[in-house]
Amino acid sequence: MKRQGYPSDLSEAQYERIAPLIPQPKPGGRPREVDMREILNGILYVVRSGCAWRLMPHDLPNWNTVYGYFRRFTKAGIWKSINDQLREKVRKEAGRKPTPSAAVIDSQSVKTTEKGGLRGYDAGKKINGRKRHIVVDTMGLILTVLVHEASIQDRDGAKLVLEQFRKGFTRLKLIWADGGYAGKLIDWTKKEIGRTLEIVKRSDDVKGFTVLPRRWVVERTFGWLGRYRRLSKDYEELTQSSEAMIHIAMINLMSRRLARG
Repeated sequence: MKRQGYPSDLSEAQYERIAPLIPQPKPGGRPREVDMREILNGILYVVRSGCAWRLMPHDLPNWNTVYGYFRRFTKAGIWKSINDQLREKVRKEAGRKPTPSAAVIDSQSVKTTEKGGLRGYDAGKKINGRKRHIVVDTMGLILTVLVHEASIQDRDGAKLVLEQFRKGFTRLKLIWADGGYAGKLIDWTKKEIGRTLEIVKRSDDVKGFTVLPRRWVVERTFGWLGRYRRLSKDYEELTQSSEAMIHIAMINLMSRRLARG
């Protein structure tokens, strides 16, 4: 008997976009007996609802099995790979080239729990936890993400993120950032990474809230991630798992966009 669906479940059209990107079992190994669509539905249930793995509904696959696939795919970099391939498809369907020529960088500080792992105190935001450093294209799609201690300043954290652009994204020439990234980082980015870091400053004449050019794109991406309750805090012990959760949220968002055609 088919179970009743959850709002977090993948649609048929969504799964058709993701299924070809899921690696097949290794030749000669034990045949895969689980329904991969249901495994993904279980993972999305956790990410969307924010519940613990052990609290997954019983009509989804066993939580141990679902978590096992989450960890294996995380260690193998599968979530990032699927994110990258879907991003290129979304860009192509939007009439753009697969890889961007410009991007936006920003960070978000979030609290952690008693779970353990890396953490630090962000004196500016008064948050004890971690920072999510992301670089997005001009559509707001994530190019790379790095989670680190909140105590690391934006300029230092940016170097850790931008290091990932030494290889790949050869078309990317310009990266926009806010005033927190000003200073020596501009010269470092040009010399070490071969990209131009341009600071988008807020005008001193403007009072109150205002939408800044280019900056709003990355802020919107953080807004998208905020719809996933597992990301309301950093509940993960490993930063690798935290980054995987962000990739999974974006995979869901992009597959829905592709499914709508």
